[in-house]
Amino acid sequence: MRVSFSENLEEFEHFLGYHFHDKRLLLESLTHKSYHHENPDEVISYNERLEFLGDSVLGLVIAETLFTENNPLTEADMSKMKSYLVNKSILFETATMLTIGKYLKLGKGEESTGGRHKNSILADAMEALVGAIFLDSDYATVKTVIQRLFNQRIANVIAKKEGYDFKSELQERCQGVFGVLPEYKIVKQEGEEHKKVFTIEVYINGELYGIGLGKSKKEAQMIAAEKAFAKLMNG
Repeated sequence: MRVSFSENLEEFEHFLGYHFHDKRLLLESLTHKSYHHENPDEVISYNERLEFLGDSVLGLVIAETLFTENNPLTEADMSKMKSYLVNKSILFETATMLTIGKYLKLGKGEESTGGRHKNSILADAMEALVGAIFLDSDYATVKTVIQRLFNQRIANVIAKKEGYDFKSELQERCQGVFGVLPEYKIVKQEGEEHKKVFTIEVYINGELYGIGLGKSKKEAQMIAAEKAFAKLMNG
């Protein structure tokens, strides 16, 4: 059954933790171009312009938050962390947490093909929402909203290096220090076909530097690379 856009938007604002002064901005941020194209007389705008603005605002807030950490981060670390925190997958997860899909205004075509659950549509709506909050209030306010929504992600990125591409990090480090590439070896596969566990070892110049277990080869390699990278960095 189609969820009507007449759902209680006050409920959404409650989830969001922000109540709009200009409700038109909220409506625009939740209006997909497919709805506008099918109903040009009903709505004169859709969320792509707000998405453009929100992308920049979000990036600035994340960059400032990382820059003002108590333990100063390097430019390289901040760049990688920011790139991870503003990527489409994180925006999609945040939008899903806020149940944005429930309130989107979609055209019939997008509605029929599951647009309320599409990663790209939800991620774009999340950026548009940030842009709408910025226009409706000020930088300090939108910063507070963003930090509340992303605080756990930011903490995990800083403390646990969540989202780091350790395979790339290890490769760069190995090439710079040793002039060679790390070598990954699958040493074990266990479990049924749909529940396999892979054990992978990573070697540098023939020396074992890390072992990783994962539900996929990629996951096991990343875990092994993370351990090898830590060993390299700790001497």
